[in-house]
Amino acid sequence: MALSANSEIRPNTEAHDLDSPFLDSLDDGALFDALLGGQAKAIDAVKAAQSPIMNAVLAAAARLEKPSARLIYCGAGTSGRVALLDGVELNPTFNWPDQRLHILMAGGTASIVKAQEGAEDDEAAAARAVGELGLDENDVVIGLAASGTTPFVVAALKAANRSGALTIGIANNGRTPVLDEADVPVFLDTGSEALAGSTRLAAGTSQKIALNIFSTALMVRLGKVYRGRMIDMRVTNRKLRSRALGIVRDIVGCDEQTALEALEASDYDVKRAILMARGAGRDEAVALLDTHGGRISEADQDWMSRN
Repeated sequence: MALSANSEIRPNTEAHDLDSPFLDSLDDGALFDALLGGQAKAIDAVKAAQSPIMNAVLAAAARLEKPSARLIYCGAGTSGRVALLDGVELNPTFNWPDQRLHILMAGGTASIVKAQEGAEDDEAAAARAVGELGLDENDVVIGLAASGTTPFVVAALKAANRSGALTIGIANNGRTPVLDEADVPVFLDTGSEALAGSTRLAAGTSQKIALNIFSTALMVRLGKVYRGRMIDMRVTNRKLRSRALGIVRDIVGCDEQTALEALEASDYDVKRAILMARGAGRDEAVALLDTHGGRISEADQDWMSRN
């Protein structure tokens, strides 16, 4: 039977492990070991969820191939902040367009720096936020809640389902509404916390790991990684200019001057610079990438097969 927000059954994340000592009874070394051991459970939980996580990646990639499709994260409290951390990295790392990314946090942006605990119960706010996005079958919504019962997240997933969007639910308690509402449920079974109820520990860590894997694997499948490099990253500072230079040199096998000239001529567009360092003109590089839907792996192979 699924847990509801009013269930009398205590979720695993709220319980204390009866086989574990109380944290406040431990000496320094044992306290450290207990907390580290609790974090280690996050890795095991994510390993066990390999199949649903990768199913989520493949299902999301199929939708997000479309140029107007959007990725929406939804969460409250710790889960919302974990979602935010993952989402905001997609633009600088993979040049994922800002207009194709939305992060719905219970309580709004104020929740980033100050907990807005009551906001997680606001179902109307969640339904309204999803409605304002005007979602359709091309969009993907990821809802996170350690408890699996957070009303804000459940309401958001329900509204997204009505729109036809793909829904992915991530929770740390099984048979819960967040998992029941999702097209692709991902159960991260971290069990009880070292500090009972503090889901910023094992549950939060497992969610961060799962989202790191999900979003990176998703961008790989969308062609934004080539030979293990971030070829779609935004080059916005000295460190990233140096990284871009290394990427072009490594992939093309050219000297520094050739890579630098290609980057400057391409306005530091790494994908274009790779083709230009191989000898393509700027217009040729643009045309090749357009032909192959922006996938540098295919464009690069096409160029080399003809030259």
